[in-house]
Amino acid sequence: MQLYTYYRSSAAYRVRIALALKNLPYESIPVHLGRGEHLHDYYRAINPQRRVPALLLDDGNLLIQSLAIIEYLDEIYPSPPLLPSDPIARAHARAVAQIISCDIHPVNNAGTRKRLTEQFGADDKALDAWTAHWIREGFAAVDRVIEPGPYAFGDRVTIADLCIVPQVYNARRFHIPLSDFPRVVAVDAAAKQHPAFAAAAPEAQPDAE
Repeated sequence: MQLYTYYRSSAAYRVRIALALKNLPYESIPVHLGRGEHLHDYYRAINPQRRVPALLLDDGNLLIQSLAIIEYLDEIYPSPPLLPSDPIARAHARAVAQIISCDIHPVNNAGTRKRLTEQFGADDKALDAWTAHWIREGFAAVDRVIEPGPYAFGDRVTIADLCIVPQVYNARRFHIPLSDFPRVVAVDAAAKQHPAFAAAAPEAQPDAE
């Protein structure tokens, strides 16, 4: 497998964690978002959305969108499972993953921040305030939903943890205080003790700067 990735992309980070948890070998192919490599024609031919991650399977099929990739991996390589067996717990884990990947992340990614600057004249201060607002809004909900034990929903890692840890990384990157979200912070601290999370961390990637 080949993973088109960027060390600081939280979406790619989620998939790297899943691959590490399932002990699946892959080739990392960096796509530098900061230099606009995702906008080149060669990459558009790979991923029409021009985003990371994209996962090229050994049979030639290409998968995009982090949650779709994670659920594919969980179906094909079911051990360890990334979704709880109980339907209610499974819905809660998916809900947390979606709060982060659908409600927080899209409004704060590089493309959105660039549009805010180009179309609306947002300066760095305004961009930081925008980013902090949406992270805090989302984490306020996540903190009420999760039940650390020590992971988001008990003693097994789920798709919720795969989304929480990268989003905490983003929050800290933008110097957003997290003291109002003790459960989120606790889950992040516990997950980071797991070797799979350490292997997937941005600073451990070959393209880290």
